Amino acid sequence: MDESQLRVLVIVAHPDDADLMFGGTALLYTALGHEVTFLSCTNGDTGHHEIGGIELASRRYSEAQAAASIAGLKEYRILDIHSGELEPSVHNRKVIIRTIREVRPHVIFTHRPNDYHPDHRYTSQLVQDASYIVTVPNMLSLTPALDYLPVIFYLYDQFCKPYPFTADVAVGIDEVIEAKLSMIHCHDSQMYEWLPYNQGKLSQVPDDPEERREWLRDQRMGKFSNIAEEYRNLLVRLYGAEKGKRWRYAEAFEACEYGRGFSPEQIHELFPFFQ
Repeated sequence: MDESQLRVLVIVAHPDDADLMFGGTALLYTALGHEVTFLSCTNGDTGHHEIGGIELASRRYSEAQAAASIAGLKEYRILDIHSGELEPSVHNRKVIIRTIREVRPHVIFTHRPNDYHPDHRYTSQLVQDASYIVTVPNMLSLTPALDYLPVIFYLYDQFCKPYPFTADVAVGIDEVIEAKLSMIHCHDSQMYEWLPYNQGKLSQVPDDPEERREWLRDQRMGKFSNIAEEYRNLLVRLYGAEKGKRWRYAEAFEACEYGRGFSPEQIHELFPFFQ
């Protein structure tokens, strides 16, 4: 493989987590010919108020593959672990180590360790626990160890304790925002059923598919524009004043100290969008 091609691995807790917080950046990577793999550590089979188990897990798998097709992902992997039951066990750590070694990512994105959802927290812990061990040959001896540490970034969140998210990178996603919305739209069991039910908004969801997409736009686009405004100075620093001030939508990421360090110049290698 051409080593100028970046390999990106996004490790999240549930099908749709990566689409929501990384979909735009994934689209930018794949548009430039880089490889992006999504891994959901659970199958999402509790995320509904009327169905569950094998029916919901199968449906969410299909939704994820539809989103993967839009994004041009290399793969959208889903571990067959019940959502709500992910544990930071040695067994699951080995699964994450094996996945990282198979994908050989230059950069990994995952949740932060402080989060409202145990699946999010434990996904983050599993990635952190695997981060050094991926280079240790005697752990999972039959899966060749990496001879380098990947860079690791956290995905954006709004939790403040014990410390708030601090962005090191912000990526403007205006040019792919419609495609990102299409990725999210694929997760209809979540966007139009479970989450509206859980938030007391189910009666607001339109029946017509076109109207649903517009409703989804109203529900979701504000968050992506808020990220752009919150990290406007960072966008200006990375893109320059003229372009940095124009971005309407963005995604943001925080460096994790457990991965390989990088210089300010290397940010442009890891995120080849800042022109």
